[in-house]
Amino acid sequence: MVEFNGVMMTIWICTICAFAIGVVGGYFLIPVLLRLKFGQEIREIGPNWHKKKSGTPTMGGVIFILAVTIVTLVFYKSKESIFVLLVSLSYGIIGFIDDFIKIVMKRNLGLTERQKLIMQILAAAIGIVAGLKLGILSYEIYVPFIKTKLNLWHFYIPFALFVMVGGTNSVNLTDGLDGLASSVTCVVSIFFTVMAYRLNMPYIAVFCAALTGSLVAFLVFNAYPAKVFMGDTGSLFLGGAICSVALALKLPLILVFAGGIYIIETLSVIIQVTSFKLTGKRVFKMSPIHHHFEMCGFSERKIVVMFILVSLVLCVISYFMVV
Repeated sequence: MVEFNGVMMTIWICTICAFAIGVVGGYFLIPVLLRLKFGQEIREIGPNWHKKKSGTPTMGGVIFILAVTIVTLVFYKSKESIFVLLVSLSYGIIGFIDDFIKIVMKRNLGLTERQKLIMQILAAAIGIVAGLKLGILSYEIYVPFIKTKLNLWHFYIPFALFVMVGGTNSVNLTDGLDGLASSVTCVVSIFFTVMAYRLNMPYIAVFCAALTGSLVAFLVFNAYPAKVFMGDTGSLFLGGAICSVALALKLPLILVFAGGIYIIETLSVIIQVTSFKLTGKRVFKMSPIHHHFEMCGFSERKIVVMFILVSLVLCVISYFMVV
């Protein structure tokens, strides 16, 4: 393993500081969200028992966004860490606009699908072009299993766009149970912290460490029964963070494995919609698949623990696919 003087200590310090900032921020922010009546409206298409969560404050993703931003700007600041932070924030802003329309303007569906998609593509395109110009991103990507690099040349930009937009929305789909998206992403973030350290990219490792610490802090409030939801503000920020880190490390393909839960959630929706349109029948009792397990009688806690364990296994496998 490549050693950096003080890097491992910095990683731990960033994790602890992000956790502390997140916990303190949560204790102050949640009462504010309650006073502002930024409560989540539960849509009719969800499980009936989720209606009791109506009124739980949302937009809580601001808690870990602030923690990550502060720690990243204070510790080990570099063009790499600033790049992934700005890309993440651009997606977080899109999510904030969506949440604002839902909560403040009382339009429960928020941005239209087309509006959201256009904004995400635009944010991704600007980030990818800037990353290539600054030398942070590369036309080469690492191929797992065979452990070699592949130069995508002119295909890189559309490929990276697909990774950013598709990956971010996959993370967004995972945010459907108390603590699910935050805990699964915490595991994935730990994986990328380790990979960044192993690949001699300490600035990315520090960003991922800050993300991990802030998510652990958020789980203090978001674990079942949740006192706050992250909203699209948080889920889109997390998607932007994970995908931009994967691109910066030249490891976008590993997301298929390390982020396997995101892929499974997305595939369950695609399968459900396709099956219903073609045959009029549903494969799952409800999609995304975490709702299917709920309908089968699993508690939220059990589903979250199960998904965390699957993520851990997938991340361990992914590690040995790369090193």
